[in-house]
Amino acid sequence: MSFQQGLSGLNTSSKALDTVGNNIANSGTVGYKLATTQFADVFAASLSGAGSSPIGLGAKVATVAQQFTQGNISVTSNPLDMAINGGGFFRMQGATGDVVFSRNGQFQLDKDGYIVNASGYQLTGYAADVNGVINPPLVALRLFNSSSSSDAAPQATGASTAGTGVVASMNLDSREASPIGGAFNFADATTYNKSTAVTTYDSLGNPHTYTLYFVKATAPATNNWRVYATVANPAGATPTFTDLSGGGVTPLTTLTFNTDGSVAAGASPTQAITDAQLGYAGGVDPMSFPVSFSGTTQFGSLFTVNSLTQDGFASGKLAGFTVGDDGVVLGKYTNGQSRNLGQVILASFRNPQGLQPMGNNLWSATANSGAEMDGAPGSSGQYGPLQSSALEDSNVDLTAELVNMITQQRVYQANAQTIKTQDQVLQTLVNLR
Repeated sequence: MSFQQGLSGLNTSSKALDTVGNNIANSGTVGYKLATTQFADVFAASLSGAGSSPIGLGAKVATVAQQFTQGNISVTSNPLDMAINGGGFFRMQGATGDVVFSRNGQFQLDKDGYIVNASGYQLTGYAADVNGVINPPLVALRLFNSSSSSDAAPQATGASTAGTGVVASMNLDSREASPIGGAFNFADATTYNKSTAVTTYDSLGNPHTYTLYFVKATAPATNNWRVYATVANPAGATPTFTDLSGGGVTPLTTLTFNTDGSVAAGASPTQAITDAQLGYAGGVDPMSFPVSFSGTTQFGSLFTVNSLTQDGFASGKLAGFTVGDDGVVLGKYTNGQSRNLGQVILASFRNPQGLQPMGNNLWSATANSGAEMDGAPGSSGQYGPLQSSALEDSNVDLTAELVNMITQQRVYQANAQTIKTQDQVLQTLVNLR
């Protein structure tokens, strides 16, 4: 027995205790991955390759390997906190373009609208265009540009992709008699039976109150209703009110109903309003939108507006955002609209144990880890889905680490005992007479 084996045992046990201590110290670190010390035995070898002695020279630390098992998920109140529930790493870039990876999903916005971690690294992903369409390449995700407006652009009524315009569904009471006030006059309630209104929007997002008036036709056309319209404009517009019927001369449409109460004709007129009628001559685009009465009925029951919708909206400011399990960042605006702002993209590796720890919850790719493979969260088994407003806890089992610490302490004591025993043997030899 020599001092070599005992000394190597002390060194390896000391390294193992260091690893256990680091695990315990990081048991509360978000996204931390447990490290284990792996040992290897040491034997002397001759030039021919055969061992010169069957007795080993002790032990050494082969590697300190991290275990990328899943940590528990904890819920937070920050919508930009993200937890990966499965494989993959957050991909981030520094100010110089260096790319790093992390499992720590504690993110926030910086002053320029980028999603960053505590060290200032920017989260990368796919950006979305002004229409919310997400496309490669990988860039630093930016939710708003501090040097320009972050408002969502308005949409004029009828300007949606589907061109919906105004959709009205109601019941007109078949028992109603024709009004007694004569020709239609929006200012005289005796000249029409019922009215209803909806707010429409011009090309700049200015709100305009669009009112529909319903006039029961005289006998014998008892199943006919003439529909007239007016528009009230915002304060400051000139004029602030426009009678689109031309003084009761031009109805928007005449609704004709079948004997079973369903609409037979006149259910799909188009409303045209000039920029001057909107009160902003030369300042906004003229409006032209369909008005659909396809769901309207004429039954012997009270006048009821079942639904009255339109597809325009005003401009809106970014009020909040959420992150879906597919990594899509959805912005929510004060005008009630939402739009895709980007998508978080994850990275995976063939050999995660080959990643180089850099501190600050970061790793860098190496030749041993292999090249990064990028993909959307949840797109395959190697990219876990994201959970917003949540964080992945450290995967350290504190109880197991305390047991490991006791074990390595006893191993250290045993190796120290072998050195003490060797010292006693040498002392006996020296004392021989």
